[in-house]
Amino acid sequence: MSTPPDYGEGSWAGFGVIVSYDAERATLAVRGEVDLLTAPELGAIVDLVIDRDHRVVVLDLAELRFMDGSGLGVIAKGAERLRTTGGEFVLRSPSVLLARLLEITGLIDAVRVEVPEVNRRRLGAEQAIGACLAAASEDAGLIAQLRRATAIPADRDVVDGVLGLVVALARAIVSGADGVSVSLLRHGRLATVAASDQTVTDMDNHQYATGEGPCVDASIEGRWFHAESLDTESRWPAFIPKAAELGINAILSTPLMGTEAPVGALNIYSRTTAPFAAAEQELAAIFAAEASVILRDAGVDMTEEAVVGRLDEALATRKVISQAQGIVMARRTLSADDAFDVLRRRSQTTERPLRDVAAEVVISTQSSHPGDHMAESDG
Repeated sequence: MSTPPDYGEGSWAGFGVIVSYDAERATLAVRGEVDLLTAPELGAIVDLVIDRDHRVVVLDLAELRFMDGSGLGVIAKGAERLRTTGGEFVLRSPSVLLARLLEITGLIDAVRVEVPEVNRRRLGAEQAIGACLAAASEDAGLIAQLRRATAIPADRDVVDGVLGLVVALARAIVSGADGVSVSLLRHGRLATVAASDQTVTDMDNHQYATGEGPCVDASIEGRWFHAESLDTESRWPAFIPKAAELGINAILSTPLMGTEAPVGALNIYSRTTAPFAAAEQELAAIFAAEASVILRDAGVDMTEEAVVGRLDEALATRKVISQAQGIVMARRTLSADDAFDVLRRRSQTTERPLRDVAAEVVISTQSSHPGDHMAESDG
């Protein structure tokens, strides 16, 4: 078993690989995140089991939270090595998002995918957001990294930029999606803050103007709305003709949730009829869940007092880290970057928040605190 220390947040948080053998078959159960930092270790383990003449390698991804392009590279390399020797590379329990990425990259043809029947879910009829997001909770890891791109609270342009990335990912990954947008309540009115194209923006605007449509209802009622075919849709009579004029035949709108209430919707449009089956519904819920986290972390629905409080807290944290960084620079005659690395490594090895480690260094200059020589003793 290969299991680095649990360092809290980051790629190594809970990352591990458990290897089991059965004749010519090796099973690698992967947990945590596979990215630029952890992929080399996974790749080394895959190479090792192949070198030991295991002709079938199974990558069990049931506990995988996130995999980026470097992880896909490990899969591609392992699959190619096994192919040339007559072996087989198997992916067990990949998330819906990862399976879709395999299709987009063409890797799906190089591996065999095992999906236990219990993993095949369907959201069913339109339902409350709690049930909708619960179905997505296990697969949300692939775009969880988007959360790290937003400060708390974040500038509106930053939030809109990240939501634009969500739109681009949904447009590329959700099968049947011809257009995607994000609607948000701002100053008591719905507005489109990210859209894949002008037609989608026009679709949203028609809903705002008529006061009806799946986008409007999802944003207000906090549950998802699915129109499989506008040809047979009886809801939203003022909006449907305008959608038909733009060639739209199906819409899937999933609410974005703030701390206590819906704050908008993720809208996926298609020119075909009934394109959003089980996997597509799950993907929409996943993207909406992640976008909701981004919005909550960014304080979209926070009061002015709460925003001020969070800003004060962030400034205080930045101040104490800067003070500690200066102290370590003076004690060790280090550059600013090297001094920060000392603090970061101490935070990792002690599994304590960086702010707490920094505060300890600052306190050590104000008394004969036992931690006075902490920085000197750390690598």
